[in-house]
Amino acid sequence: MTAEAFKAARDFLMAHQNDYASAHRDFRWPEMTHFNWALDWFDAELARGEGANRAALTIVGEGAASITFAELSESSDRVANGLRALGVKRGDRILLMLGNVVPLWEVMLAAMKLGAVVIPATTLLTPTDLADRFERGRARVVVTAAAEAAKFAGFDAGLTLIAVGGAPAGWHSYDDLLAAPATFVPDGPTPVTDPLLLYFTSGTTSRPKLVEHNHQSYPVGHLITMYWIGLRPGDVHLNISSPGWAKHAYSCFFAPWNAGATVFIANQPRFNARAMLETLAANKITTICAPPTVWRMFAQEDMKAYRTSLREVLSAGEPLNPEIIEHVQSVWGKTPREGYGQTETTLQIGCYPGQTVKPGSMGQEAPGFHIRLLDADGNEAEEAEVCIDLNPAPVGLMRGYQNDDGSFAALGQGAYRTGDVATKDADGYFTYVGRSDDVFKASDYRISPFELESVLIEHPAIAEAAVVPAPDAMRMAVPKAYVSLAGGAVPDRATALSIFLHMRGRLAPFKRVRRLEFSELPKTISGKIRRVELRKTEEDRHAAGTREPAEFREEDFPELRQA
Repeated sequence: MTAEAFKAARDFLMAHQNDYASAHRDFRWPEMTHFNWALDWFDAELARGEGANRAALTIVGEGAASITFAELSESSDRVANGLRALGVKRGDRILLMLGNVVPLWEVMLAAMKLGAVVIPATTLLTPTDLADRFERGRARVVVTAAAEAAKFAGFDAGLTLIAVGGAPAGWHSYDDLLAAPATFVPDGPTPVTDPLLLYFTSGTTSRPKLVEHNHQSYPVGHLITMYWIGLRPGDVHLNISSPGWAKHAYSCFFAPWNAGATVFIANQPRFNARAMLETLAANKITTICAPPTVWRMFAQEDMKAYRTSLREVLSAGEPLNPEIIEHVQSVWGKTPREGYGQTETTLQIGCYPGQTVKPGSMGQEAPGFHIRLLDADGNEAEEAEVCIDLNPAPVGLMRGYQNDDGSFAALGQGAYRTGDVATKDADGYFTYVGRSDDVFKASDYRISPFELESVLIEHPAIAEAAVVPAPDAMRMAVPKAYVSLAGGAVPDRATALSIFLHMRGRLAPFKRVRRLEFSELPKTISGKIRRVELRKTEEDRHAAGTREPAEFREEDFPELRQA
């Protein structure tokens, strides 16, 4: 009956698209003890029903391919049998480090069928990064491209190594897995509490944490992500995200296939906005999710020239600038809707189909979630940390963080704290303020780095910006912006003055950036800015009494005293 409960919950959300009030009020998580999404949903429903011969996955560009639900069901059965023949069993951990190629999806499904645990990994990882993943993640099996095999040289000889695209010495060929029998028989039912995925977080303030998800938290939890996107059977969904990170599982795996939609991948050697827009139009994409950086790059092209089949357009990863929302509305007649989630959760806040979009807001709490804003003492506050009520805990929440010894840290007493600060208006819309570690005080005013950064990147010379506190004898701290310039912009006095004037016209005096430095921004391997490094740099320079030549300060400009 567990598969029926899952399907009933899915059908309820499908029936209440464009009716958030009813979905929020009446949705209930399915109650299940055993569930294997790959066997009980993908194989039993998607690959056996009337849509079995529809494309489950379409890839254009490098590794171009198209494979139906029925074909993918069979090939993942073969891979599961091939892995079993190599000794992989329930509970074993598989490090999966592939780009957007068909074997990535085959291995994900196969591991699920076996009851093995997948550790998704980006191909950008270095041997040092991988060593940490093996030490703390306890992986015993590797599936990666032959071109990445050298990164594993010197690792434990007891590992089972599988290469896609040819097998180096000591490695098994992925093609041999595909030659295994086409009928897979599981070793028994899968408890929903069994581990399924082990993610390493981005590590913006410290080394990456280990997040464990089970056989319901992501497969079932992403029913809500499906609802947020507004997916329907037969849709063609494009999500611009890299493998190895949780957003790829959100929108390139669970959410589209919960709906019976096609996962569409457009591989590019280097992201090209114009080529992506051409692909979007030519392939009749119906729904798209992309980070704000991509939307900003789209906005620099002649978007109006592309006739699309889009019904839903979405943004996630960080808040989207209101100017970009207005631009997309004006050229396509579609309003980008935002969503908020974490590696630790599925979507928990969003603007849903049919709802009014408030530019700057990330939306309302998701069906099945109760979001609270709590201060450090656990009291409700108008501006405070985004927390998920654990009474009861939503299905779409991790089991917890795995400690180095393999044990798990408790989620918290009554609420899971996300580490993000937000406000909430009278209509229940949340607005992101920043990471709790990043929000700071200047002249006794609370400063949201994100608010200042949003204004900074409106300047045509700025590609990226990060705002941190710079110690100041009079004000305790002042906002300082580290700025990466767009192509053609010159890091000189004139550009700095232009940026200061730009900020003056858009921010209250207490919020203004008082110092500015042209610099490349330190980032995690997933591309998130490490403000913690910039804060440390400011503290060290203050202690040493030094100043960099590329730094400009308001007091350097007599013109600003008269502006």
